[in-house]
Amino acid sequence: MADTESFEPVGSTAVGEARAPRPSPSAAGRDLEAVYDIPVQVSAVLGRATMQVSQLLKLGRGAVVELDRKLGEAVDIYVNNRLVARGEVVMVDDNRLGVTMTEIIKAERAG
Repeated sequence: MADTESFEPVGSTAVGEARAPRPSPSAAGRDLEAVYDIPVQVSAVLGRATMQVSQLLKLGRGAVVELDRKLGEAVDIYVNNRLVARGEVVMVDDNRLGVTMTEIIKAERAG
Protein backbone atom coordinates (compact mmCIF):
# COMPACT_ATOMS: atom_id res chain seq x y z
CA MET A 1 0.00 0.00 0.00
CA ALA A 2 1.29 3.50 -0.80
CA ASP A 3 2.12 6.08 1.86
CA THR A 4 0.60 9.52 1.50
CA GLU A 5 1.88 12.97 2.36
CA SER A 6 -0.08 16.22 2.64
CA PHE A 7 0.68 18.75 -0.06
CA GLU A 8 -0.10 22.46 -0.11
CA PRO A 9 -0.96 23.52 -3.68
CA VAL A 10 0.74 26.61 -5.07
CA GLY A 11 -1.68 27.08 -7.95
CA SER A 12 -4.02 25.21 -10.21
CA THR A 13 -3.04 23.51 -13.44
CA ALA A 14 -5.30 22.46 -16.27
CA VAL A 15 -5.59 18.70 -16.69
CA GLY A 16 -2.93 17.51 -19.08
CA GLU A 17 -0.78 20.63 -18.69
CA ALA A 18 1.79 20.14 -15.96
CA ARG A 19 3.29 23.56 -15.25
CA ALA A 20 5.93 23.60 -12.55
CA PRO A 21 8.79 26.03 -12.01
CA ARG A 22 12.19 24.74 -12.98
CA PRO A 23 14.42 24.18 -9.97
CA SER A 24 17.54 26.30 -9.68
CA PRO A 25 20.59 24.51 -11.02
CA SER A 26 22.53 22.67 -8.36
CA ALA A 27 24.79 19.65 -8.74
CA ALA A 28 21.77 17.31 -8.62
CA GLY A 29 19.67 19.74 -10.70
CA ARG A 30 22.25 19.83 -13.48
CA ASP A 31 22.22 16.02 -13.58
CA LEU A 32 18.43 16.04 -14.03
CA GLU A 33 18.37 18.91 -16.52
CA ALA A 34 18.38 16.47 -19.44
CA VAL A 35 14.93 15.14 -18.46
CA TYR A 36 13.17 18.48 -17.82
CA ASP A 37 11.80 18.72 -21.36
CA ILE A 38 10.57 15.12 -21.67
CA PRO A 39 6.77 15.16 -22.09
CA VAL A 40 4.66 13.04 -19.73
CA GLN A 41 0.95 12.23 -19.86
CA VAL A 42 -1.03 13.62 -16.91
CA SER A 43 -4.54 12.25 -16.28
CA ALA A 44 -7.15 13.02 -13.62
CA VAL A 45 -9.63 10.19 -13.01
CA LEU A 46 -13.01 11.27 -11.63
CA GLY A 47 -14.14 7.70 -11.02
CA ARG A 48 -14.78 4.35 -12.66
CA ALA A 49 -17.77 2.24 -13.65
CA THR A 50 -18.16 -1.37 -14.78
CA MET A 51 -20.92 -2.41 -17.12
CA GLN A 52 -21.76 -5.06 -19.67
CA VAL A 53 -21.33 -4.36 -23.37
CA SER A 54 -25.10 -4.62 -23.82
CA GLN A 55 -25.58 -1.83 -21.25
CA LEU A 56 -22.88 0.27 -22.91
CA LEU A 57 -24.59 -0.06 -26.31
CA LYS A 58 -27.88 1.20 -24.84
CA LEU A 59 -26.32 4.48 -23.70
CA GLY A 60 -27.33 7.54 -25.65
CA ARG A 61 -27.19 11.29 -25.46
CA GLY A 62 -28.10 12.44 -21.95
CA ALA A 63 -27.44 9.04 -20.36
CA VAL A 64 -25.84 9.12 -16.91
CA VAL A 65 -23.11 6.65 -15.96
CA GLU A 66 -22.81 6.33 -12.19
CA LEU A 67 -19.19 6.35 -11.00
CA ASP A 68 -17.68 4.77 -7.90
CA ARG A 69 -16.92 8.15 -6.29
CA LYS A 70 -19.01 10.49 -4.18
CA LEU A 71 -19.49 14.18 -4.94
CA GLY A 72 -16.57 16.15 -3.51
CA GLU A 73 -14.32 13.09 -3.14
CA ALA A 74 -10.72 13.50 -4.33
CA VAL A 75 -9.81 12.56 -7.90
CA ASP A 76 -6.79 10.38 -8.69
CA ILE A 77 -3.94 12.03 -10.61
CA TYR A 78 -1.80 9.76 -12.77
CA VAL A 79 1.47 10.51 -14.54
CA ASN A 80 2.21 8.01 -17.31
CA ASN A 81 -0.47 5.67 -15.86
CA ARG A 82 1.09 5.71 -12.38
CA LEU A 83 -0.87 7.11 -9.43
CA VAL A 84 1.14 10.02 -8.03
CA ALA A 85 -1.36 12.28 -6.27
CA ARG A 86 -4.95 13.06 -5.36
CA GLY A 87 -6.67 16.37 -5.81
CA GLU A 88 -9.76 18.48 -6.22
CA VAL A 89 -11.38 19.61 -9.45
CA VAL A 90 -11.26 23.39 -9.88
CA MET A 91 -12.40 25.84 -12.53
CA VAL A 92 -9.40 27.47 -14.23
CA ASP A 93 -11.37 29.98 -16.30
CA ASP A 94 -14.93 30.18 -17.61
CA ASN A 95 -14.81 26.95 -19.60
CA ARG A 96 -11.76 24.95 -18.48
CA LEU A 97 -11.23 22.56 -15.61
CA GLY A 98 -8.07 21.86 -13.65
CA VAL A 99 -6.95 19.86 -10.64
CA THR A 100 -5.42 21.21 -7.46
CA MET A 101 -3.15 18.61 -5.87
CA THR A 102 -4.01 18.05 -2.23
CA GLU A 103 -2.07 14.86 -1.51
CA ILE A 104 1.12 13.35 -2.95
CA ILE A 105 1.30 9.55 -3.10
CA LYS A 106 4.66 8.08 -2.14
CA ALA A 107 5.27 4.79 -3.92
CA GLU A 108 6.75 1.90 -2.01
CA ARG A 109 10.25 1.00 -3.11
CA ALA A 110 11.00 -2.63 -3.92
CA GLY A 111 14.16 -3.88 -2.36
